Amino acid sequence: MRNSKKTNMLLWTIQILLAALFLFAGAMKFIIPAAQLTAQSPFSAGFIRFIGVAEIAGALGLILPGLTRIQPRLTPLAATGLVLIMSGATALTFSSGLGALFPFVAGVLCAFVAYGRFARLRHA
Repeated sequence: MRNSKKTNMLLWTIQILLAALFLFAGAMKFIIPAAQLTAQSPFSAGFIRFIGVAEIAGALGLILPGLTRIQPRLTPLAATGLVLIMSGATALTFSSGLGALFPFVAGVLCAFVAYGRFARLRHA
């Protein structure tokens, strides 16, 4: 990936949108009552809340390292972790007969951020 200003702006835009998405998704896993969380899921409330913590941590990892310039190599690692979460979400929604397009696209965007930020680190 070219080390251009436009690419950096595109990556930042995607990172901000993904961070907002994952902050919201993670927070909802704590706001929604446990009974509601597990009603349509094969997972326990504890596991779902663990995923919520991972989503919030991933969202912060997409933004804070680059913003503070402290440990910027954490951003592609956070994006990679979110790819794993979205891979599981895609598989779960697809196997449940639900539309898996949204988690798939979110995962692809996370993969794009991971690739772009790893590439920028290699060329820095």
